[in-house]
Amino acid sequence: MREYHCLLQLLCPDFPLELTQKAARIVLMDDAMDCLMSFSDFLFAFQIQFYYSEFLESVAAIYQDLLSGKNPNTVIVPTSSSGQHRQRPALGDAGMLDGVEASLFYQRLENLCDRHKYSCPPPALVKEILSNVQRLTFYGFLVALSKHHGINQALGALPDKGDLMHDPAMDEELERLLVQVPGLVNSITATSEASCLPSRTPPRVGSPWKPLHRSRKLDAESDGSTEETDESET
Repeated sequence: MREYHCLLQLLCPDFPLELTQKAARIVLMDDAMDCLMSFSDFLFAFQIQFYYSEFLESVAAIYQDLLSGKNPNTVIVPTSSSGQHRQRPALGDAGMLDGVEASLFYQRLENLCDRHKYSCPPPALVKEILSNVQRLTFYGFLVALSKHHGINQALGALPDKGDLMHDPAMDEELERLLVQVPGLVNSITATSEASCLPSRTPPRVGSPWKPLHRSRKLDAESDGSTEETDESET
């Protein structure tokens, strides 16, 4: 997670660590925050967190209210204590295993999207996600958002996951930059041309690393030759 945060700081030196941590929690458990994440998994989770940050804060408050059985007509005001920074439930927690009822959760989210003007996922796509399950957890909802093809298209910031590393425009820009580095292009060209040449059997060169059984054989032969030399000398 911290390595991805360093990459983000190359674009924005004061980029908040908390936002990176929230994105990582969508992919990882709290007790595994130091584990490795694939680039695509982190990027699509980060996209959801980046574009829908305020929406997700309110969703987290709604989810906690549903878990505690509060009145659904209560006005949700996201605060630092009710937000998404809370630890992800452990695998043994009932909240992690059961979650909340999906239909009720959707009703609250639909009202939230109608009432607030900040960025939120298209309600039709949220309904599609929640209609496929009876119950779900908060982080299960976030994972579904990050992996939903329609939401990615609605944002329009990232290509499909299969085309994520395919960027002809970036390749051309890199080639243009490489040309400006003296001697680099020639060395790359020579290396690529050498790799295209037909393979030839390389000359046999004595290796300083000899197999153990060969070393013992050589030692035995050496002992024998020494004895013959001694006998000839006598």
